[in-house]
Amino acid sequence: MDKIILKDLVARGIIGLNDWEREKPQEILINIIAYTDIRKTAESDDIDFSVNYRTLAKKAQAHAETAKRLTVEALASDIAAIGLEDPNVKKILVRVEKPGAVRFAKSVGVEIERSREE
Repeated sequence: MDKIILKDLVARGIIGLNDWEREKPQEILINIIAYTDIRKTAESDDIDFSVNYRTLAKKAQAHAETAKRLTVEALASDIAAIGLEDPNVKKILVRVEKPGAVRFAKSVGVEIERSREE
């Protein structure tokens, strides 16, 4: 299966359990791999047969910046569901990270995989 890759998409949103995390937006790092079949797009050079990565990025970023989720797990699940709304996405891998959330760690986060069959 082919992959559409969004690497290190940055959003600024409210995420976290602590009161101070709920006060102002913080950086959220999003990585997405959308599994699809790009053969028709490659043959026709028509984006309608593939996943438009710009559209996917805008939807994921807009959601992350407005959702105000408590956990990265919930946000990752939301973004996976958004990606699977596209009929060309067969499976999706989403990683959501909070840079600097834990002392001495570059970032912390989760990675989830979802498919149409689930």
